[in-house]
Amino acid sequence: MGKLWFHATFYTMNKENEYVEALYTEGGLIRDTGTEAELVEKYSEKIEETIDLDGAFAYPGFVDSHLHMIGHGERLMRLDLSHVSSSVEMLQLLLEQKEKADQWIIGEGWNENNFIDRKIFHRMELDEISDDKPMFLTRICRHAALVNSKALEMAGITKDTINPEGGVIVKDAEGEPTGLLLDEAVELVKEVMPGVSDRYIKKALMVSIKDLYKKGLVGGHTEDLAYYRDPLETIKAFDELVEEGELPLRAHLLVNHKAFEKVPYEQLHRSGAFVETGAMKIFADGALGGRTALLSEPYADDPSTSGVAIHNQMQLDQLVVDARNKGMDVAIHVIGDKALEMALTAIERAPRAPGRDRLIHVQVARKDLRERMKKLPVILDIQPRFVASDFPWVQERLGLSRMEESFAWKTLLDEGLICAGGSDAPIEPVDPLLGIHAAVTRKKPTENHQGYQPEQKLSMYEAIQLFTTASAYAIQKEHVAGKLSKGFYADMTILSNDLFKMEPDQILDTEILGVVIAEQRK
Repeated sequence: MGKLWFHATFYTMNKENEYVEALYTEGGLIRDTGTEAELVEKYSEKIEETIDLDGAFAYPGFVDSHLHMIGHGERLMRLDLSHVSSSVEMLQLLLEQKEKADQWIIGEGWNENNFIDRKIFHRMELDEISDDKPMFLTRICRHAALVNSKALEMAGITKDTINPEGGVIVKDAEGEPTGLLLDEAVELVKEVMPGVSDRYIKKALMVSIKDLYKKGLVGGHTEDLAYYRDPLETIKAFDELVEEGELPLRAHLLVNHKAFEKVPYEQLHRSGAFVETGAMKIFADGALGGRTALLSEPYADDPSTSGVAIHNQMQLDQLVVDARNKGMDVAIHVIGDKALEMALTAIERAPRAPGRDRLIHVQVARKDLRERMKKLPVILDIQPRFVASDFPWVQERLGLSRMEESFAWKTLLDEGLICAGGSDAPIEPVDPLLGIHAAVTRKKPTENHQGYQPEQKLSMYEAIQLFTTASAYAIQKEHVAGKLSKGFYADMTILSNDLFKMEPDQILDTEILGVVIAEQRK
């Protein structure tokens, strides 16, 4: 027995502007499409429920191709500094948080580029807020953190501590740590922070999923398995809440290389109704904000550095081989062009067939590297919102001469490369409508100009494809997900407005009316 969904415009995403008037679903799948009258006549004896969508607009369920679900839940549960617009405001919030914190003072998402003075707090300033409670403040990119002297002391970090491989302990002119830690150096403090409980992991995941529903998402390709004690306990949380519980979601779990050896073979290749595992996740570099993204030439605003390589070429090659030996694809974090070059070399030396590797972010992509990508079965996971967040300051980092090949989503698509869309939440807001808006406008919602690099704007159809057909293609699900067609998942995102028939800024006034996952409305 099935369900009839009608009185809506159902955009199929088979091709631009194609829509149907009604769907018949059964067993979690779309069994047929057509007009209400046609489907009633054809399936009258099988229809047990009719759902009137009251003139809404339905799209294939939006899927975020790269995020950190549990991290997103943590951000909602912790002190959120991502919207702070001045160092004074940040200081006040930290003072208030000190009174609430029992042990550690933890904050998420500060971004000095949002401050007029571009201030990055020194540990001694943080000590004035608290010299007895350790403090850990994650930058918006999650590739840097600020800590106070108490946290440095607990981690055993002094002026004599050398940089860990793939990380930097920033020091002042006297050689003393400033409290700013980059990439792998952040792990030195994380190792002495209190461990999280299974209950905490489960709560953060629950908070996250409920918010994903509200934002119109039916699924996500998430990377969580290396950050919360035993990765098998994290998988268990997904099983209890998602696979077997009351919070269905299309959860595709990337396996961080640090968790890789701890996950049994059968779990590396699991495929449940809602929870499955995917590629090995590898970090090749850091982020542009902290100047740890690995560039082939020095940073324009700091010629003393070209960024940080998390692994050397031999190590990166070996990680790819390790994945191949377990029959796995790889998903490599590459922001700078040198990191992208290293990742492509590693993939070329250990090709995967059949399969599709993933290159995550790809913010700086030289033409010669684009030509190499075209010859490989790779998917590019891009985050359109990075344009809204990183401009105009990123032009200072890279210099104008590199901008033509940076954040160039339209160029990538026009050259035949397949791009899937995500948020990298909690780095960026998880809202796919904000991602779509950024893809088609290339600016912040509040800005009044033609967009940064306007020639790189995507059409509305291309932008929606990022979160539907392309997200499905990235995980080889293009035959069952990403479209409203016969035989596909009965997954939908239901909106109040027609995205194809509105001005781009009106996207922000669109209401999420609900999501449908395997026929279940949430």
